[in-house]
Amino acid sequence: MNAETIRHDWTVEETEQLLKLPFNDLLFRAQSIHRQFFDPNAVQVSTLLSIKTGACPEDCAYCPQSSRYSTGVQRERMMEVEAVIEKAKAAKAAGSDRFCMGAAWRSPHERDMPYVLAMVKGVKALGLETCMTLGMLDEGKASDLAEAGLDYYNHNLDTSPEFYGDIITTRTYADRLDTLSNVRNAGMKVCSGGILGMGESHRDRAGLLVQLANLPAHPDSVPINQLVKVSGTPLENEADLDPLDFIRTIAAARIMMPKSHVRLSAGREEMSEEMQAMCFFAGANSIFYGECLLTTPNPAANKDQALFAKLGINTQHQVTEAPQELDDLLTPEAPNNALFYDASQSSAVQ
Repeated sequence: MNAETIRHDWTVEETEQLLKLPFNDLLFRAQSIHRQFFDPNAVQVSTLLSIKTGACPEDCAYCPQSSRYSTGVQRERMMEVEAVIEKAKAAKAAGSDRFCMGAAWRSPHERDMPYVLAMVKGVKALGLETCMTLGMLDEGKASDLAEAGLDYYNHNLDTSPEFYGDIITTRTYADRLDTLSNVRNAGMKVCSGGILGMGESHRDRAGLLVQLANLPAHPDSVPINQLVKVSGTPLENEADLDPLDFIRTIAAARIMMPKSHVRLSAGREEMSEEMQAMCFFAGANSIFYGECLLTTPNPAANKDQALFAKLGINTQHQVTEAPQELDDLLTPEAPNNALFYDASQSSAVQ
């Protein structure tokens, strides 16, 4: 595959057939394409910080931050700029090369923008790539973030257009696509993916991939999340996702978007080392780092480093042991707890 054959004309039927390939054939094809564009033994590491937690007005059925559900998530004020910078320093020391900041907003308010822009400039000054997920963006706010130096903006499509209304009613699919367009037009890189295991069909998974792959430009990062079932949300009793279906979706994403970073996001704590290794073989080459994704667990930094050592995987910033301060800073009990998958705002991200 070369630049001339990278496509933006996938059909749902074609993608369904891709997902149904014999497992070994699908993974071989995905790994072969992966090696054409990436180091097969390198994984990009990101940290995701909640700069404003809880009280989201949206009704995303999977999200513990929605004000419509009783999940125990407490509303918190937006963090101070200095506190964000300190957590970015800890994340860099632990091996992260991208720092993502998210807020539980439908869209950012004008009064919050000066602080948000200061966070972007401060984190960027540390030598980290910057990413934000703040909900919907109009042209003006997208331009402001780009001028401040924001590298990536995350806004997930979540699922197929056909299934979307079963999961979210407070914003439309077109709203999400409009935000992605504003991000692209402002010159920032797009981070956009979805969530598996919400009760969607195989065709819906194909539909999500088609929407992402047929954007005017493929997202630079494609987070693939496995639903974390949280008590109090409408999806708390959803059936478990078949691990092989998740791996198949990773492989199809790699084939359809060969130059994109495909990220393992929410749900990694429930994945075995073997499942994660298969995801890396299928073309995943990015993770979120740290022991907490807001209110849901994530493997601790040292645990990830140990898995990387077993697999011979390298990260951009190598550390022999993740500093204890990262997990101390980002525990579920800590104020403004950090590592965060804001599904309701486009998310985790994630």
